[in-house]
Amino acid sequence: MEREFAWKKYGEAELKSIFALAEDYKKYLDLGKTERECVDEAIKLAEAAGYVNAQLFEGPIKKGDKLYFNCMGKSIALFNIGSEPLEMGMNILGAHIDSPRLDVKQNPLYESDGVAYLDTHYYGGVKKYQWVAQPMAIHGVFVKKDGTVVKVAIGDDESDPAFCITDLLIHLSGEQLEKKGRKVVEGEDLDLVIGSIPLAGAEKDAVKANVIALIKEKYGVDEDDFLSAELEIVPASRARDCGFDRSMVL
Repeated sequence: MEREFAWKKYGEAELKSIFALAEDYKKYLDLGKTERECVDEAIKLAEAAGYVNAQLFEGPIKKGDKLYFNCMGKSIALFNIGSEPLEMGMNILGAHIDSPRLDVKQNPLYESDGVAYLDTHYYGGVKKYQWVAQPMAIHGVFVKKDGTVVKVAIGDDESDPAFCITDLLIHLSGEQLEKKGRKVVEGEDLDLVIGSIPLAGAEKDAVKANVIALIKEKYGVDEDDFLSAELEIVPASRARDCGFDRSMVL
């Protein structure tokens, strides 16, 4: 049976609705690049639709109430309270939050040949060759020694520093191009270039020292705070020049 092309069925009003939904979804994808960010955006949408934080809810739960539970900032459950008692059953719609990314390791910052990097480990089934020579952003949180949580999202805006994972230049990649797709770029080569400017007066690992100094100035954290941080490398939202000279420190 030959199926009719779906686009031919839509009228003008339906097309407007479809494109409006697509634009909203694109915005959500840009705003929700990690589990934590997806939950934050889901809470905003839920509250706009009348849902109430169950931990702040007062009074007995009754028919028609709309509640949500924020589960440690990384998952969310929403409830529409019906009229029948719970032993009569409930309808469940489930989905998991997932996103391709590179996780920053706990002791990630190092310097090599005058360039500072963040050591990473890829999450899930990423195609590793797709992550090189592309604009990247750093999203996540630092948890300071006093328990303060500092949110980080840098690399998406034009005014932000540009981060990237380097690839071989074409005239140096003859052997690389002979490899199968899963071997073209190895997981160990997915470290993020985070800095190339040395700290004036520093005698050892001056670029790394400059990154640490600027991170401390901007976010009030130091190198030890990476141990309790949850940082992820994700594709930047905007297409940006990712030349090596643009890979500046924070």
